[in-house]
Amino acid sequence: MIYKKENGLAVVILNRPKAFNALSEALIDELNQVLTLLEEDADVRALILTGSRKVFAAGGDVSGMVEANTLDIYYYGNKIHKAFDRLEDLPFPTIAAINGPALGGGCEIAMCCDFRIAGECSVFGQPEISLGIMPGAGGTQRLAKLIGVSRAKEMIFLGANINAIQALEMGLVNQIVADDIVFDEAKAMAAKLMAKPAVALRFAKEAINTGINKDLITGKGVEKAKFAMAFSTHDQKEGMKAFIEKRAPEFKHN
Repeated sequence: MIYKKENGLAVVILNRPKAFNALSEALIDELNQVLTLLEEDADVRALILTGSRKVFAAGGDVSGMVEANTLDIYYYGNKIHKAFDRLEDLPFPTIAAINGPALGGGCEIAMCCDFRIAGECSVFGQPEISLGIMPGAGGTQRLAKLIGVSRAKEMIFLGANINAIQALEMGLVNQIVADDIVFDEAKAMAAKLMAKPAVALRFAKEAINTGINKDLITGKGVEKAKFAMAFSTHDQKEGMKAFIEKRAPEFKHN
């Protein structure tokens, strides 16, 4: 795995080219190490998660699981769920820049990001059923919430892949662009997000992520609390003052 940061933008690159970026236990350990850096770095304002120009991530490491027993998979599953939950809960916007296949665990890790930008030749799927198993890294839950229960069952039960256009129509991805500009488009989106007030973005993300997993009353309670907390920030004062004065705000992200 490769980690880079420049001017507040973090980039994480899945880097197992010979294994099509399969999500081995070692790669998940590396991801956890990077997530610790991201969680502790107050200068990071956005993240792009990507693979190579030809493959995002082709799933779990089947060669490492074929002889695994139940206890082995329990510990591996626990580790990957914790890592994916940490990715989903990062306090700033995250974007998956996807070229080529995003299958199995690759599709599951992409769904942990706030946004997914797909190349024209990208492919998505949860093909685990063809291996005699099922998604085990959050796919049964996140996919159903993103595209609806019936569509999720269709993808998971049949194990069939979908192309970028189908993924866009279902709501699995936010945008399709030419393959050679996927990363550039992700950077452009990140720049737009980084221009917004960081604290308000964090509060909004926390409210959405909490509410989607709770009942309406709980979600609204979190929203009310975060809305009130936003009025303790410099950027709230600046944003409203700029609106009244009919000028562009100068956010300080605090």
